[in-house]
Amino acid sequence: MPKNRNTFSSLTAWRRRLAAGAVQRGWQWVQQAGAITAEHPGRLRFRRIGSGTRLAFPQGTVFGEPWIELGDHCIIGEQVTLTAGMMPGLDLGSEPILTLGDGVVLGRGSHVIADTTVAIGSNTYCGPYVYITSTNHSYDDPHQPVGKQWPRMEPVEIGPGCWLGTGAVVLPGARLGRNVVVAAGAVVRGEVPDHAVVAGAPARIVRTWDHENGWQPPLRTPAPVPIPEGVTPEQLLAVAELTPDEV
Repeated sequence: MPKNRNTFSSLTAWRRRLAAGAVQRGWQWVQQAGAITAEHPGRLRFRRIGSGTRLAFPQGTVFGEPWIELGDHCIIGEQVTLTAGMMPGLDLGSEPILTLGDGVVLGRGSHVIADTTVAIGSNTYCGPYVYITSTNHSYDDPHQPVGKQWPRMEPVEIGPGCWLGTGAVVLPGARLGRNVVVAAGAVVRGEVPDHAVVAGAPARIVRTWDHENGWQPPLRTPAPVPIPEGVTPEQLLAVAELTPDEV
C-alpha cells in the first residue's frame, strides 16, 4: 500500500507540473497576443501610437484614445489606465488632451486621468501605482455630497527625464521641471523646479541641484560607476557569473 501511494503521488505531481507549464505557456501567449502596438492596435484607435511603443496585456481602463498621443518606445505596464475626457463618447475638440513623450514608462497599475490637458515629457519613468490627474473633487457646497459636485480641472505638465516613485500622486495644476525626482508615496501639487527632489504629503523640496553648488544637501552615497564604453552585453553576463573569489 505505501508503494502504491508513492506511485500515485508521483503521478499527481507530474500531472500538476505538466498542467502548470501549459497554463504558463498559454498565459505568455495571451500576453503577447493581447499587447497593443502601432502594428497591432486591436480595438484601440489612439490619435498617435509611436514606433516601438507597447501597452502590456491586460490593459486597464482606456477611453478617449482619439485625443491620446503616445510617443516612440513607450512602455505601458499591465492594468494601466489612460483616459481623456470625463467619460467615453465626448467630442474633445481638435487638439490632444493626453500626451506622452518618447520613452515614457508607466508602471503596472498606474493611472493617468486627463479631463483637461496632461503632458508627460520624454524619458520620464513612473514606478507602479502612480496616479496623475488633472481633476479634483470640489466640496464648496456643504449641503451636497462631494461626489455630486462639479469637479475642478487644471492642466498638468511633467517635464522630461523625471522619475516618479511607487504610489506617487500628481494633482491638478502641478508643473514639474526637468529631471525631477518624486519620492514614493509623495503627493505633488504646484510648481517644482528643474533638478529637484520632492517627498512627503504634501510634497516639499528636500534636495536641489545647480551648476555652482551641485546637490544641496550633498548626496550621502557615492555616484555609481558607469559601465565603460565598448563593454558588450556578453562581457557583462560573463562578469555577472563570476564568483566573489574570481572578481
